[in-house]
Formats: sequence, C-alpha cells, structure tokens
Amino acid sequence: MEFQDVVRRRRMVRKFTDEPVAEASLQRILRNALKGPSAGFSQGQGFLVLIGEKLAKFWEFGASWAPETVTTAPVAIVPLSVKNAYLDRYAKPDKGFAEGDDSWWRVPYWDVDTGMATLLILQTAVDEDLGAVFFGLAPESVERLHSEFGVPEDHDPIGVVALGHGAEIGPSPGSSATTIARREFEEVIRFGHW
Repeated sequence: MEFQDVVRRRRMVRKFTDEPVAEASLQRILRNALKGPSAGFSQGQGFLVLIGEKLAKFWEFGASWAPETVTTAPVAIVPLSVKNAYLDRYAKPDKGFAEGDDSWWRVPYWDVDTGMATLLILQTAVDEDLGAVFFGLAPESVERLHSEFGVPEDHDPIGVVALGHGAEIGPSPGSSATTIARREFEEVIRFGHW
C-alpha cells in the first residue's frame, strides 16, 4: 500500500471480527514498532502482546476506558515506556548528564518515543489491512497489569492497542470523528510566525 493511502485510511477501529491476526502480520507490526525514533538511541520501550487466555484475563480489567466492543479484538498490545533507559543512556560520557537526573528533560522523551512506536503499530496495521484502536489504561488497572503479567515496575504503560480485522466500515458510530470536524490546515499550520 502507498504511504499516503496508509495515512489517509488510518482510523480508530472499535469493533472486530473473530478472525485471528496472521502471525506474519503481527511480527511485521511489532518489528516496525522497533524502528521508531529514540532519543540518544535509548530504546526505552517494551511491548506486552496479549492473545488467547492472557488476553481474556486482560479484558477483565484493562478496557474500562474503552467501548465494550473493543474486547472483540483478538490481540492487544500494551506499549510500555521505560524512563530509566533514558536516564541511564544520558548519564553516559557521550551525553554527560547527571546519573538519574530527569530535571533537565522538559519533555518526557521516554513517553514521546513510545508514542511514536505506537503510531508505527497503528500505521502498519493499516498496511496489513487490519484495524486497530489506541485507548488509555485506567490508573487502577496499571498495578494489576504489572502484577498479573509480570511487567517490571519501571515499565509504564502509555495505553493499549487493540488489533484485529475491523468489523465496521467507516468511523465507529458515535465516535468523535463522526461528530467533530477535522481542523483546517490553515487553522493549525503556520509558516515562519504564528
């Protein structure tokens, strides 16, 4: 698929068929996630992939901030941000910042980079003719995610991607995309001065 088609077709799919995701597609999606930008090449991301019984266990608590139909997805990917990887990397001699000091980071690049990797997941899903939706994980679900699935404490989930074959054509009924117009180019983009 042409890249512009991927960008044009990318949308949040909230309802899925029961058709499984091909292993080759899942592997390609995950490998592409590893190609995202990484400040200092810190590579401070992890991805918890849930399928089958593990996914059913996750749906018991992990979709409280998502529409109920999201639980029809046969795969969930939890992108995890690892702040310590960035602090350790930037304490190395070639970077020269104080070990463990995060005071100079105006923006948490561990979260930014994990978000960019997540966008690669969403875009590759489109290229694989799959549907996906990104949604937030409720704060009370984070501790349970760590304990139930052995996620290290320093791996912070930024959200969840539900993945599968979309069961809807066009935007999900009632979604924001059906009620709010996309902002115009001229309203958002400025050249040279705001």
